[in-house]
Amino acid sequence: MLSPISGTLVELGEVPDPAFAEKQMGDGIAIQPDEGKVYAPFDAVVAHVMEKSKHAVILEHASGVQVLIHVGIDTVSLKGEGFALSVRTGDQVKAGQLLIEFDPETIRRAGLSTLTPVIIPNGIEGVLDLNITSSGNVTAAADRIMKVSHAVANHA
Repeated sequence: MLSPISGTLVELGEVPDPAFAEKQMGDGIAIQPDEGKVYAPFDAVVAHVMEKSKHAVILEHASGVQVLIHVGIDTVSLKGEGFALSVRTGDQVKAGQLLIEFDPETIRRAGLSTLTPVIIPNGIEGVLDLNITSSGNVTAAADRIMKVSHAVANHA
């Protein structure tokens, strides 16, 4: 999985929200963004986008693996201010395609963190292992941040 955002990788345990820090929602990594753009980390279907708040998107890979990209912490409270969606639920997207644009200053002025969790949600059938890059700077749509090992179910 390529990085959806350019910035600095931060371990989930450092995210100032227990739902993410304690991996209650799933495992992954967070990114401190350098810019306000979120890109598709792989070819996918947009499984869900938060239409009103515009702060998060769930993508589904052809294998069935999903990823949640959640821009900032408690940013749902902004009710979409400072966010612009480029996709809708059900859209097909290609790796590197723009998904969300956001204004980091709007988030910071509201006293919120721009730290962006990238999570493989709990309960996805067939996820065997996550190999997560835990530190460093990453470039969106260029640098790999995690590899998901997945067993493909046999539907015969």
